[in-house]
Amino acid sequence: MAWETVIGLEVHVQQATRTKMFCGCVASFGDPPNTNVCPTCLGLPGALPVPNAEAVRLAVRGALALGGTIHHESIFARKNYFYPDLPKGYQVSQFDRPLSTGGAVWFESPDRGRVACSITRLHIEEDAGKSLHDRYPGQTAVDLNRAGTPLAEIVSGPDLRSPAEARAYLVALKQILVYAGVSDCSMEKGTLRVDANLSIRPAGQAALGTKTEIKNMNSFANVERALTAEYERQVGLLESGGRVEQVSLLFNAATGTVRPTRSKEDSHDYRYFPDPDLPPLVLDAAFIDAERAALPELPEARRARFETAYGVSAYHAQELTGERAVADYFEATVAAGAEAKAVVGWVLGEAMASYNATGAFAVSAGQLAELIGAISDGTVSHQAAKQVLTALADAEPGLTVRALATSLGLVQVQDSGALEGWVDEVLTAHPGEVERFRGGEAKLIGFFVGQVMKKSGGKADPKGVAPILQKKLKA
Repeated sequence: MAWETVIGLEVHVQQATRTKMFCGCVASFGDPPNTNVCPTCLGLPGALPVPNAEAVRLAVRGALALGGTIHHESIFARKNYFYPDLPKGYQVSQFDRPLSTGGAVWFESPDRGRVACSITRLHIEEDAGKSLHDRYPGQTAVDLNRAGTPLAEIVSGPDLRSPAEARAYLVALKQILVYAGVSDCSMEKGTLRVDANLSIRPAGQAALGTKTEIKNMNSFANVERALTAEYERQVGLLESGGRVEQVSLLFNAATGTVRPTRSKEDSHDYRYFPDPDLPPLVLDAAFIDAERAALPELPEARRARFETAYGVSAYHAQELTGERAVADYFEATVAAGAEAKAVVGWVLGEAMASYNATGAFAVSAGQLAELIGAISDGTVSHQAAKQVLTALADAEPGLTVRALATSLGLVQVQDSGALEGWVDEVLTAHPGEVERFRGGEAKLIGFFVGQVMKKSGGKADPKGVAPILQKKLKA
């Protein structure tokens, strides 16, 4: 039987705030356990929450970037459940009246082309703490540094049709949120976490199958792997006469398998009710409009502009706009006077090595533009320019590309007298090839240029060599 996959994702994004959602504790990563805590995030009696205005602002910005409708009034609710890392016995979240509903994320599906995944809602909540199962043998430790950090939960519609689509959606979503300045979306730090819901149904059937939820995935690649494993598990169950139970599962990245942990709760299991310590969150139209106006150009629009304004291919536009810092660097280099198509090659090629290694470009956009100009005017060859680029990273501030290339002995010789001397030596050394060229083997011109470059130690300007060769060979 042919099966159709139905996937929806719940993405928890930690906003880029200095402090937690309802108290003044620092929301930083990697600090010693239980050092960033206070009576409020520890859930001690009498402590009262106060909403973090910056967290609200960033959540609004994220919702607007996704095309959502911001509700002028939303309600904080208590989501009741009992885990060791949830000291209050409930999580402050939003339920029936979230911050935002609607919106969509466009992405490139490997099977269906350009498609959109709808956003059902974006709501604000606080994070729980963290249970550590590998700190003490046979025991579980609890670190509450993360308890109370601000989250925006983004719930997609059941619009994804394959694990590969889920991964593509997550890449596009992360790009939008990082561009908008909502979060750094680092799965390594836990500032972006994914719960994936998957069900299958016979192809062509409208009714949804029983869904399961997969947790504990630490990369987009593992989200795809986990969904693939769960799809195969559900197909195996149904085709052997079994049935799928609504459960939560954990993914084991080492074995590539999923295993059930507990039955999946429904909303009524959490006994939601409005938090009596928090009034409704009321946002006026002027605030929302100001945040909408402050949004930067987002990836989708920037890709389209790069294609039309700079004439780059759709593929290169996608690569350049994948990260905002790369797109900014590209545009700054073009603005400094370099030709756009040449900049594409350098930014996505040699210049990316330092960015991939350190998260920053080794040379400024102005220096790269100067280097590209030096290639264009024949000061250095393309190969020599790679050496100059490496040296520029450690050069003294203010040193020009030409001065550095001169000090390295990499400036191309353009003097016609010197070029003629090397050409004469090469033609004298290869009389047989000269006769063959004059006999009609025009392709030997490449051989002669190569020999002149070799003779000059790579210093001859090939643009100047070619016409001299043509003149002397036809004499």
